[in-house]
Amino acid sequence: MLRRFVLSLSLVLLSMTKLSAAEPENVGYYGFEPDIITNYVSNKKNIGFVRITAELMISDVTNVPIIEHHSPLLRDAIIDVLIRQPEQKVKSMTGREEIRMLILDRLKELMQKETGQPLIKDLLFTKYLYH
Repeated sequence: MLRRFVLSLSLVLLSMTKLSAAEPENVGYYGFEPDIITNYVSNKKNIGFVRITAELMISDVTNVPIIEHHSPLLRDAIIDVLIRQPEQKVKSMTGREEIRMLILDRLKELMQKETGQPLIKDLLFTKYLYH
């Protein structure tokens, strides 16, 4: 019993050593300037709007210039997804996460089509305001 425990502990420590010895990722970030502001589908007489600050996590910092080159296309895709969202989704935390994932999938798809690689690792909303 003790022998198994020591063996298990040894394997865990060995695997942790290999993970820490692995080469660190060279992640980069790209922020859209200015903030993205657009309308969304509202059930009320007034038009609803959403304002976001979006940051892209890029799988390799050397790809940031490629993302910057395609930023008008990416910005348009973000706006296109946002304007199609209902008010309930825009104003809820779970809806916000669903929107983030929809946008992320769309951006990865566009970058795959344009460059042959998804390049984008994640999408972060550093500001998310709605009215």
